[in-house]
Amino acid sequence: MTVKNSIAMKVLILTLGMSLSGAAFAELGDYGFWRTLVNLASPPKADNPVTEAQRQGDYPLQANPAGFNDGFSPGKYYEWQTVKLSAETGAVCGNGSEYKFFVNRVPNTSNTVVYMEGGGACWDYESCSGQTGIRGARNPDGIPDDYMNIANPSASLVSPFVVRLNPLSSVKTQNWNMVYIPYCTGDIYSGDRVAVYDDPTGDAPPLVWHHNGLRNNRAVVSWVKDHLQRPKQMLATGCSAGGIGSLTNYQPMRRDIAPTRGFLIDDSGPAFQAPLDGDPAQYPSVPLQTLIRDAWGLDEASGPLAYLKSGMPLLDLNDLGTLYTALATALPSDRMGHTHFWQDLNFSAYSYERFYDDIQNAPSEAAKEQLLHDRWHVDTDRLLSQLSNLDNFGYFMPWYRGVNESHCSTIIEFANSDIQEAGLEMDDFIDNVLNGSGAVMQASETDQQADYNKPFNAFYWLLGQVL
Repeated sequence: MTVKNSIAMKVLILTLGMSLSGAAFAELGDYGFWRTLVNLASPPKADNPVTEAQRQGDYPLQANPAGFNDGFSPGKYYEWQTVKLSAETGAVCGNGSEYKFFVNRVPNTSNTVVYMEGGGACWDYESCSGQTGIRGARNPDGIPDDYMNIANPSASLVSPFVVRLNPLSSVKTQNWNMVYIPYCTGDIYSGDRVAVYDDPTGDAPPLVWHHNGLRNNRAVVSWVKDHLQRPKQMLATGCSAGGIGSLTNYQPMRRDIAPTRGFLIDDSGPAFQAPLDGDPAQYPSVPLQTLIRDAWGLDEASGPLAYLKSGMPLLDLNDLGTLYTALATALPSDRMGHTHFWQDLNFSAYSYERFYDDIQNAPSEAAKEQLLHDRWHVDTDRLLSQLSNLDNFGYFMPWYRGVNESHCSTIIEFANSDIQEAGLEMDDFIDNVLNGSGAVMQASETDQQADYNKPFNAFYWLLGQVL
């Protein structure tokens, strides 16, 4: 028996044991023992397929053409399957290659976690081609079929939300169906524009780049509706670009997949307030947001922002930061949360580094980092003030973690993304979002030294060498 099959068998035995003991009924959406056994022999079919009306209009839900082999096997449980999408669905990677995503199915529940991968952003030749490395965008050459192989731990082991037997952190989504949406368009899953970027050196031909994130997400939603059962519970989450991608796509995804209970956790992908023509000294994200509105086609007459506003009337198209209030108002029964570190040096670099001369010309790395932190704190303070008025949209803001530039608080493990002064762990926040009632938890760390005083973590040091 292979290692992969051995793990699947252990999970299956655990699942059936829980069903037999009656524990399966503890969660809305779980099947009983006999239903689970039937599902093993005869996988449940989709019960909420795309309607003809949903295949019309702006950003429709399009299916693969008849006869197209998407690679999915309905009865193959507890392993990642590569699902291919034809260009006829509207899906394509940034470089024009075939878009694909990944599904890990279980027989014991309809509940589903949709995880959007992180990986930067791009808006010019250097960043979209991959020349700029860490400050570019993920997967400029497209998505390999074996992307979720253990040999690619940055995807297959990225978060406890989508790792079934994570020895470090436990969350109920580990027993759910998993949909992993990879990132290859550089537009935080939100763009809709074919751009042509010139090589500034003149040594290479222009780069034709498909900022196609919104249409890719719509194609994934279409496939999920046509192939899986409607989930009783659904969590949309992701970190960095995937965090803000889950934020921007949540309302239409939640509307169309139609779970009984919906949850959103945006990890380290903030949509800061930045009014059009706002003063950058007051709203530090204005230069970035001004650039991406044009680069990604966000403001087109029937483009992404107009589409989002059709489902969230309170979204102010002149200020992307109003998305939180618009979402909370449009979906008052859903539980949503945002998290990021106060000392994040990754998303803050994307947000400000290329737009402010004082940062680019800082006399030292320490001075540059302080300038990034200063602007990040201005934006973060305003975000917390905004969220504090929303009962169903909480936040959890730890100070620092010594891995991945304090970026992404739910990747690898949930430990050390804590608020020590309040005795709160990341697990407490996640449990509050997914299982709580009343107002969603809102907690922010003010102690600026406790996290730095933690003992040396060799595991994080090792990860830092490969991340």
